[in-house]
Amino acid sequence: MPSHSDIVVAGGGPVGAAFALAVADSRFSVTLLEARQQAKSPISQRTLALSYGTRLILERLNVWQTLQQITPIRDIHISQRGTIGVTRLHASEENVPELGYVVEYRALDAALQTALADSNIAVHYGTSVSASGGNRHLAWLNWQTKAASGMLTSRLAVIADGGNQTEPASQKQQKQYDQHALLAWISSERPHMNEAFERFTPDGPMALLPHGEGFALVLTAAPDKIRHWISLDENAFLTALHVHFGDRVGRFLTVRDRSSFPLRYSLTQHSAKDHRIFIGNAAHVMHPVAGQGFNLGLRDAWELANQIHACSHRHELGSTDMLARYQRARRLDVSASMLFTDQLVYWFTLADPVLRHARGLGLATLQQWPPLKHFVARRMMFGAQAW
Repeated sequence: MPSHSDIVVAGGGPVGAAFALAVADSRFSVTLLEARQQAKSPISQRTLALSYGTRLILERLNVWQTLQQITPIRDIHISQRGTIGVTRLHASEENVPELGYVVEYRALDAALQTALADSNIAVHYGTSVSASGGNRHLAWLNWQTKAASGMLTSRLAVIADGGNQTEPASQKQQKQYDQHALLAWISSERPHMNEAFERFTPDGPMALLPHGEGFALVLTAAPDKIRHWISLDENAFLTALHVHFGDRVGRFLTVRDRSSFPLRYSLTQHSAKDHRIFIGNAAHVMHPVAGQGFNLGLRDAWELANQIHACSHRHELGSTDMLARYQRARRLDVSASMLFTDQLVYWFTLADPVLRHARGLGLATLQQWPPLKHFVARRMMFGAQAW
């Protein structure tokens, strides 16, 4: 382990790995610390919804070309249970081949780890970061393995570990949603035809994402209701899901790999300070409605890489000017994405019948107003920024 590196990345998950690859050809030395013991050990069974903009970034990193088991999303059907208002988004109307894609987390991770192995980046597996800090000159990280521990200094420390505990809770704006998410893979009577469904219910939003020959299910509800869904046998679960979702894909036939996790909102108050920058889930955690979390984190990584490539000398890394430029570049996208998802959850879970009908009317209006629908589609694909 070196004692110093120009750039140190804490966390080798998809966001941290993508960032490291994006700066691999820079003039600066790059060291990546990853807590996993080996490159290809699975770290999540989840699926990810990738936007079309994310595809463009992964193509530039030469990762998209090696990614396996991708299911395109060409249409998105948005509805609210109990009202007739519906909005449909179509890739053909946006002049793109697909609106997004569904891929297993482990498949994306494997492609990124392979790319890291082929790069000149120094990757240290089995190395966790227990603390980080900095001053106006350098950043430092305390690292630990099974056999040793030490400190690594850098001109720029990039904290990309989604489980980051190096920043005190007092520095984060946090709240717990009174909801858990249930994840599963299901098959249905009718083929998905590359259409995704986002459905708002009184319990919480749910999504069916085309995945292989079936769907990846993301269902949100209060914790006790999710525990009840998990406890149901297969036939009872499929029957309840049909009642909950409706008949748009016919009967549900099979379900497997049910799991759940709690939902929360977290926003690091100062995502860039003291030669440190927090990106991805280390900087912001959002509700999974609209599937924007990973895509937002990848845009963090890409913008930060652009800022680094613009640096001519080492002393610019992590400087006050560079940190300020990065924050200005990311402020609108992060704040707009966090506000959008948070407010969607809030307004679509209010039980007032007048609001319920107003929401249905809003979806119907969106469907009939192409400029607004185009605006929503572009923001889902590229975020609140120009491309």
